[in-house]
Amino acid sequence: MRYPERVLAIDPGRDKCGIAVVDRTQGVLQRSIVSTRQLVLCVEQWSKQFSCPVVIVGNKTASKQVLESLALLQSESQVESIVTVDEHNSTQEARGRYWQANPPRGWRNLLPHGLLIPPCAIDDFAAIILAERYFDRDTKKM
Repeated sequence: MRYPERVLAIDPGRDKCGIAVVDRTQGVLQRSIVSTRQLVLCVEQWSKQFSCPVVIVGNKTASKQVLESLALLQSESQVESIVTVDEHNSTQEARGRYWQANPPRGWRNLLPHGLLIPPCAIDDFAAIILAERYFDRDTKKM
């Protein structure tokens, strides 16, 4: 199986989902947090806009519901495949990634990043982590 160069990754949740388009060489092309109700429409639009043949979905919270809702897109050939990826510790990694992208200021800069809680949802960063895990899985098979 040949892995694609670009994927659309989803960190599923009950109320909201992180979503990101990640290219193996160009990095993150788009990221957002959408309500779970809007997810299918967003995936449909982004998969067309960014030519993403594969959708990556984290395998924990609400993944079953998300996979069921995305199955229609696959049956209509709007995406080639939907793949689950282990999302163990992805939230912790996403928290670190958030602080890399948004360095703390003032006295918060003196604290270890692991102790800081981001002031906003970080599901989009978790989706990026899932895409990277998918690409890492590909690299290890080569």
